[in-house]
Amino acid sequence: MTSTLHAAGLSAAAVAGEALRTAGVVVRHLDTLEGVRAAEALFSEVWRSPGKPPLSAEVMRAVEHAGGYVTGAYDGASGGARMLAASSGFLALAPDGRVVLHSHISGVLPEAQGRRVGWALKQHQRAWALERGIETITWTFDPLVRRNAWFNLAKLGASGVEYLVDFYGPMDDGLNRGEPTDRLFTQWDLLAPTAVAATAGGTVVRDGAEVTLVLDERAGWPVAVESQRPGATLIRLPADIEKLRNEVPAAASAWRMAVRDALAPLLDAGRRVDGITADGCLVVD
Repeated sequence: MTSTLHAAGLSAAAVAGEALRTAGVVVRHLDTLEGVRAAEALFSEVWRSPGKPPLSAEVMRAVEHAGGYVTGAYDGASGGARMLAASSGFLALAPDGRVVLHSHISGVLPEAQGRRVGWALKQHQRAWALERGIETITWTFDPLVRRNAWFNLAKLGASGVEYLVDFYGPMDDGLNRGEPTDRLFTQWDLLAPTAVAATAGGTVVRDGAEVTLVLDERAGWPVAVESQRPGATLIRLPADIEKLRNEVPAAASAWRMAVRDALAPLLDAGRRVDGITADGCLVVD
């Protein structure tokens, strides 16, 4: 490992340690059956799928034993007895042959929302990767979920690099049931200026001035507003897609297709989602 990467790893470890203290959690590597089974139960609760976890304890056991990242964040106030969040990721190869960490799943219990547990866990993941000479973490997320887009792009400084249509196929958990599982493949370059700036705990918010808005919202429905022009592009996201799925399913489906039609061709052409505006528009450079 180069001296620069070593220094970055030490800095990341310090950031992670402070983030975990602020969130009031301790992170443990789940290297026992008891640990991965607790994570399996947590994922079932977060994904509202009793008895049908989105990731099994058996798979996490194998990933951890093979050198992957499998951790739980435990509540410090309970003496570390209560798991509040968990994450599992496996080592992968980027197209250029570099080893990356693919963070397959991370979840935080509703009771821990507002404590910045998810951000602290991601900083721990960043430090873990840099300690092993890994400079990139990837994952996927549903681009319609604005709070997740905000977290990934503004709070972490990651970028969306590929639009994946119905990537996982039909899923029957409480969050995805009946919806095409379109995902935004996300790349977190751990030493990039945006990622480093985000370690201060602020937000990396993009300015929406002098760019083309191609998808807007009217009365809860998506509306195409302008043809594509050169330069950065704005694509508005629905304020609360999960509420729409429950209350106006037709509008939720319309948002899926509208965002797909606006975003997929841009990323297929080599552009990237490099930020989000304060009012919830993806910025595609």
